[in-house]
Formats: sequence, structure tokens, C-alpha cells
Amino acid sequence: MPVHLSSRLARRALGAALVLPAWPLGAQILPIIPPLATLPTARVSVDAQRGVLLIELPPTDLPASTPRDESMVSLPAYQVRIPLDLALASVRVDVLDSAGYELPRTFLHHLTLTDPGRRELFLSTQLHILAVSKETPTIAMPALLLGMPLPRGERLLTIGMLTNPTRTAHHGVRIRATLGYRRLGFFPLFQAFPWGMDAMFPLGHPPDGTKGFDLAPGRTVRYWDSSPAVPGYLIGIGGHMHDYGVSLELADMTTGQVLWHGTPVRDSAGHVLSMPTTWFHSWHSVGIHIEPTHRYRISATYENPTGHLLPDGGMGAIGGLFVPDRGTHWPAVDSTNAVYRQDLYDVVVSVGSGQAMAMP
Repeated sequence: MPVHLSSRLARRALGAALVLPAWPLGAQILPIIPPLATLPTARVSVDAQRGVLLIELPPTDLPASTPRDESMVSLPAYQVRIPLDLALASVRVDVLDSAGYELPRTFLHHLTLTDPGRRELFLSTQLHILAVSKETPTIAMPALLLGMPLPRGERLLTIGMLTNPTRTAHHGVRIRATLGYRRLGFFPLFQAFPWGMDAMFPLGHPPDGTKGFDLAPGRTVRYWDSSPAVPGYLIGIGGHMHDYGVSLELADMTTGQVLWHGTPVRDSAGHVLSMPTTWFHSWHSVGIHIEPTHRYRISATYENPTGHLLPDGGMGAIGGLFVPDRGTHWPAVDSTNAVYRQDLYDVVVSVGSGQAMAMP
């Protein structure tokens, strides 16, 4: 069953970013993860003529918002089975009403898609394929050039959150993801994989791995460093921030070079409207080369003008596409790794369990 949340509590739930923040595992006993095959299954259909794979989550009801809180609903974790060998080339996420008409983008808080069988580039957690929020534009790659391989039978996981910015209840609302694809073959020329870094890697605040951080009055800067598991090229970068965000940045700490600097588009009140997406490939170059011998840093900068503390008010995540060096194989997961298991638990149980959550 979905979880109904206030906007304050939702800020502590999994946002539309790619990864989760840090807290020590130590000698703690890891929680039990239910078998992934027992999770409910999302509806998957193929439109071969259009070259799209449709993923639809079951409908749910959205209560009306109140003057004090915006109504939000956290959905359970669903499994998605890939029905054919394909290369993912584009992603669009929509929220539909009970009649199948699109609702405004403000109804989408986030949708994430992960692959528990493959690891992240910068971390030992499961591979986070995509994370889409209301400010995320349609993601599209040059289909002949780039594509993420998804083999037939692969089991993916998806969780989502809906929000109702209106004072009217909505019934039978559902999330639909439209994935454009090519059949695997000579094209695409390069296999591209998603990558992500978060200012609060690797796991986040217990008990559910949330990745928001507090914003004190004035300036707050949060950062995290890591090295990639394999060498290759960054093809594109985008990001996610909350209100009062000033910038996101990716830097090579070994050379001191800033690889990407993103400034959010904000309104006059400081609310984030969108984040830039930068593509580095062109007809004469593949992207920005990174390697395991270097350390890379994500930095998230905020300016809080309110004069008071904003609990969990900040988030900072970047991600994009990565093409491994030729002859390099994507690393598999270590299912016994403590960070991997805690991240999987956070996705399947803590965030996507459908259990009731207490109000703050």
C-alpha cells in the first residue's frame, strides 16, 4: 500500500537523486532483505513500432493538500522485468490521471530505477539507472551513438513518490515511464552506463538512508570524494538541488580541475525551477576521461536567507552517462558488501515498503 506523507516528512524520504548519504555501518547486524522475486511487479509493455518500453505503476489516490502541508504519497517498491535485449536510449516520465490524461509535472516528486545486479561507478551499491523529478527534462541520447545495454530477463527495481499541489483530491493517479530503445546489435556504437555521485554518499541517515542535509542560516557546502571503479569517459552531467541551491560542481581533486559547474535556474524567491544538463560528446570527441587513480569530488553549495535552520532542506546529486574504455567490463556487485546490502534494504524496505510512517 502507498504511504501518505506530509511535505515535511517527504523531505526526509528518498528524493529524486541518484544515490544515498553516509553513516557508519560498523559492526551492526544488517537487516534482512526480502527476496526480490517476491516484490510486486510493475506493468511492462512493448510498442515495437515506436521503439518504446512502457513501465506503469499501479494507480493510487492522492489526498488534497492543506494550507499547512502538501500531500505526498510514497509508493511501494516494484520489480521490472526486461522483456527483450535492448539498448536504452531515452526516458520520459509522466503522471496520469484516472482517465489517462497527463497531469502537470508538479505532481511528480520522483521516480527511480535501479539494477541490483550491477554496481555503481563510484560506489559499491546497486546501479542507479535513472532518477527523475519534476524539474528533470526528457532524457535522450543519440540512439545510433549511445545506449545502455539491458539484457532480456534483467530484474530492475523502481520506487516513486507523488505529490498533490492542489486542494483537490485525485483518484487513480499513476506514474508512467516511457523508455525509448534500440534492439542490441551493431548500433549503438558505444555502450553507455548511468553514473551518480551525491554530496551525502554512501548511505545516509538511519534508519532509512535519507540523503537530505540541514541548511543553517547563510552558506552551507557539502561534498564527497571517490574514485571510479573502471576508466572511461563522462558523456553528460545533470544534477538535482532543493530550494536555495546555489551550485553543484564536479572536480578532479588529483589535478585540481573543475570538470563541471552547474547553477540552478531559480525564481525570485529562491525556489529551484530546473538544473542544467551538459553533454560533452561531439563529432570529434567522446567526453571527459576519468580514471581509478584519480579522486573526484562533488560539492553542493546553498545560501539559506531565511535566518533559521531548515532541517533536511538541502540535497546535492549529480549524474549522467559514462562510456567505459574499450575492453573494459562493467563491474558486478558484491552482494555480501555491507554498503550494497544496506542500500538495497533502504530502497526495498525503508523507503519502498508501503508501511505507515509517523508524522514528525
